[in-house]
Amino acid sequence: MPLWIPITIAAAFCQNLRSGMQKRLKGRMGTTGATFVRFGFGLPFAIVYLILVAGVNSEAVPRPTAVFLAAAAAGGIAQIGATFLLVYLFGFRNFMVGTAYSKTEPVQAALFGFLILGETVSPFGLLAVVAGVVGVVLISIGNSGGGSVLRGLGSREALIGIACGALFGVSAVCFRAAALAIADGSVAMRAALTLVVTLFIQSSVMLAWMTLRDRGELRRVAMAWAPGLLVGLAGASASAGWFTAMTLQKVAYVRALGQIELVFTLASSLFWFRETVTRLELAGAAVIVLAIFGLIAGA
Repeated sequence: MPLWIPITIAAAFCQNLRSGMQKRLKGRMGTTGATFVRFGFGLPFAIVYLILVAGVNSEAVPRPTAVFLAAAAAGGIAQIGATFLLVYLFGFRNFMVGTAYSKTEPVQAALFGFLILGETVSPFGLLAVVAGVVGVVLISIGNSGGGSVLRGLGSREALIGIACGALFGVSAVCFRAAALAIADGSVAMRAALTLVVTLFIQSSVMLAWMTLRDRGELRRVAMAWAPGLLVGLAGASASAGWFTAMTLQKVAYVRALGQIELVFTLASSLFWFRETVTRLELAGAAVIVLAIFGLIAGA
C-alpha cells in the first residue's frame, strides 16, 4: 500500500476531531476567533514537529525560495477563507452537512491542480472522485428532507459550502506547489517546513486583523486557551498528514481519499452531537466509502 494512503486516512481522522472541537468553541467566541484557534494554537506544535523531523533525520532545514513563500502565502490565505466559511456554516446547519457541503473540494482540486500545476488524473481516478461528490450530494439532499437536487444545491448553505470547497481546493494545490518548490530535503522535511511557514503567515494575518478590528475576540480566544490548545494539536496533526500526503501524491487523489472523513463525521453526528441522520445521508456515506475503496484499488 502506498504510504500516502494511511497518512491521508490518519489526517482525515484528526481533521474530523479538530472540526468537532472547533464547533464547540463557536459558542465561546465568534467565527473569526474559532478560525484563528486552528492556526495560532497549531503553530507551536508545528514548530516542534519540524524540530523533531530535523533531529530524527539529521537534516538541515532547507532555505525557502520566493516561489515557495508565494505559494505558501496564497494557500494560507485561501485556507483562512475556507475555514472561516466552514465555521460559519456550523452556525445554521448541523455538523454533518456543514462538513459535507465542503466536500465538493476533490473535483475542484482536480481542476485547480490542472490549471495551476498541469497535473491530470486517470479516468478511473476521476470516476472515483466524481462518485465521492455524488455521495456528498445525497447527504445534502437527505438533510434537506428529500428535496430535489436543484433545490438542495441551490440553498444558501450549499453555495457557501461549494465556495468553501473551492478555497480548500486552491489552498491544497498551493501547498503542494510550495512543497515541490523546495529542491532539497526529505518528504517529511518539505511538508513540515511548508506547514510551519503557512501557519506562521496565517497566524500573523489573523492576529493583525483581530488587533485592528476586533480586540474583544482576542480576549475571548485567550480565555479559551485550554480547549484551543487541543484544537491546535489536532489541527497541526491533521495538517502535517495532509501536507505530507500531498507532497507524495497529486492533490485530487489525496483529497478524494480524504472523503473518508465523512465516515468519521457521521459517527460524530450520531454519537457526539446526538444529531439525526436520514437514510439518504447513510446512502451518500455508503457511496463515498465505495468510491474510496475504488480509489485505493486503483492507486
